[in-house]
Amino acid sequence: MALGFIKKVFTFGKEKPAETPAAPAELTAEEKAAISAESEPKGRDEDLPLAEDPVLAEEMETAGGPADDLSPEDLSMVPLDLLEAEAEEEKADEPEAEGQAAAVSDLASEPVVPVLPKGFATAETRAPEPEAPAPAEKLSWFQRLKAGLFRTSSQLTSQITALFTKRKLDDETLEELEDLLIQADLGVETALRVTDTLASERYGKDVTGEDVTKIMATEIVKVLKPVAKPLALDLSHKPHVILVVGVNGTGKTTTIGKLAAKLSGSGLKIMLAAGDTFRAAAIEQLKIWADRTGSTFIGTKLGADAAGLAYEAFERAKAEKADVLIIDTAGRLQNKAELMAELEKIVRVLGKLDPDAPHTVLQTLDATTGQNALQQVEIFRNVAGVNGLIMTKLDGTARGGILVAIAAKHKLPVYFIGVGEGIDDLEPFEAEDFASAIAGIAR
Repeated sequence: MALGFIKKVFTFGKEKPAETPAAPAELTAEEKAAISAESEPKGRDEDLPLAEDPVLAEEMETAGGPADDLSPEDLSMVPLDLLEAEAEEEKADEPEAEGQAAAVSDLASEPVVPVLPKGFATAETRAPEPEAPAPAEKLSWFQRLKAGLFRTSSQLTSQITALFTKRKLDDETLEELEDLLIQADLGVETALRVTDTLASERYGKDVTGEDVTKIMATEIVKVLKPVAKPLALDLSHKPHVILVVGVNGTGKTTTIGKLAAKLSGSGLKIMLAAGDTFRAAAIEQLKIWADRTGSTFIGTKLGADAAGLAYEAFERAKAEKADVLIIDTAGRLQNKAELMAELEKIVRVLGKLDPDAPHTVLQTLDATTGQNALQQVEIFRNVAGVNGLIMTKLDGTARGGILVAIAAKHKLPVYFIGVGEGIDDLEPFEAEDFASAIAGIAR
């Protein structure tokens, strides 16, 4: 042990230096033999205990005894670096603690997983579980409306911006702006309102496209505000009868389903009648919507009399105490005379059952038809007494401005607008939201 060496050095350091001996006399033969015998190495008796082993005892005595026999005074005189080196050596020779040994054992029992190059994998390798995507934030109604009217607003605002780039407001510019607004289906009345207001405020001055769009949005609000009304249901009449008319393809049946969802969701008892007996698809589609919304469905065979179905639906709705009865109808403008006769008959039959029925006549309009929508309102208003509008498919057209032209000309209430096929994509009409969306202005 190193400490034995340390003590030996330390002990030797305390001894007094020996005096120089005199030259020895010549040894006799007997003395040489004795010295030779004493110098032979002594072996250790394996049968003796360590404490009684004379060889080991002699070695320890020669080395100065075990390190534990050092007194505090002796240790204080040993160099510190030698003591630390000895301690580290003894610590390395000691067996590991039980916890460390157990940890080593556990690690040894685990299989070694090879680290393979990129592009390789063992059969046992599992790909990490993909993280679940964060739920998409639901857009507000205005955000959906603005997205739906993007084609309309982007086309309109880009043309206005191009017209008013580095240009003063004069008669020629006002005339070009008027033509531009009319071509955008906003209508003559709205176009004149915008140009008149612009001329009164900014004539002869530099005008930017942003200035024009703000004035345009303000004038559109003035046109739409009077027609943006909620759909009022007189529930003192049971059932309150809603007759839905419109050209095929304008979204009548889907709109009926969405209205039923809103009304049934508020706790009202709803009944749907498939009065478009000329299209099997319309009957089946309305049946699906009735099932979805928990509404009662009334239908008949293909080609049956629509007025007879309306009569049956009213009687049953009354007997079952339904709050609202919504009746679908056919819309075939290719034969106006037959269409007029059919709608007039339905209205006449309902009037016999309740003098005030139908209580609400809604017309669905497809925004993609542009100027044709103006003519459709004219026809159905004369035939069925339309008293409210629902504009659909605003998300698929650059002609969203037609709603402004219709409102300005017919001044009929606009109850709802739609910007998609989802059940939540039909919302009450708000003049400010629509004007801001069509002008591309943030709210």
